[in-house]
Amino acid sequence: METITASELLAALGHETRLAIYRMLVEAGEPGLNASTIGASLALPPATLSFHLAHLSRVGLIKGRQVSRFIFYAADYPVMDQLIAFLTHNCCQGETCLPATASTCAPAKPKAKAKLSAPHTTKASL
Repeated sequence: METITASELLAALGHETRLAIYRMLVEAGEPGLNASTIGASLALPPATLSFHLAHLSRVGLIKGRQVSRFIFYAADYPVMDQLIAFLTHNCCQGETCLPATASTCAPAKPKAKAKLSAPHTTKASL
């Protein structure tokens, strides 16, 4: 990610209302929320909400999709991952230390139980 792109994303999130909207959408997950739900939750007039949603969409932090007569907005997780990667690029002496949001926001998969016994050896593996 280019520095100018990161600064645009951070500037968009630097406004209290846009940050509240974005955090709400991140929490909602991939299905997102329709505009009226966001406006009602944050007590925003429609024109104000529309202005802030347009700004977040323009910089690429959120995406909107129309379902019937409603527009549902959702956080663009790959963009959020790129921004976090940009911010933490030199973290931990260059080692990857933070998980991607896509993997942390996905439903947890059951882990296979680890065997406590020694590995089984067969003639084929020798």
